[in-house]
Amino acid sequence: MKTSLILVGKTTDKHISACIEDYRERIGHYMPFNVVTIPELKNTKSLTMSQQKEREGELILKQLQDSDHVVLLDEHGTERRSIDFAAWIEKKSLTLRHLVFVVGGPYGFSEAVYQRANEKISLSKMTFSHQMVRLIFTEQFYRACTIIKGEPYHHE
Repeated sequence: MKTSLILVGKTTDKHISACIEDYRERIGHYMPFNVVTIPELKNTKSLTMSQQKEREGELILKQLQDSDHVVLLDEHGTERRSIDFAAWIEKKSLTLRHLVFVVGGPYGFSEAVYQRANEKISLSKMTFSHQMVRLIFTEQFYRACTIIKGEPYHHE
């Protein structure tokens, strides 16, 4: 199974970016994993929140294939413990060709992106910056890979 993470806007903090890249490389030892960064919209001051979500949504949808299984990182999604997330990924790997996770822009997702999504997951009940969500997700994805392989990274 191939996996991808789609991000709206680049990661601006160089330390967070370096950590994300480290986890991306680690995940690559377990399965194909790529990060797709959609450029931030220009001149957003003239756009309403809704217009910005719509335009970002169009760019997200252009990255997706009909056969992709799309999972939004969304505050209203299903929460899982790390070990349950690993089991979920392992189960998906048996039936899917491409699992795509999406981190939206600052205002979330357009209705069209919600309609296209197959699932939503939440990393926590707490609110994190979009920059931190990227890092937390990639670490948790790496953790899931090590749990699936029975490696000692995760202690439970």
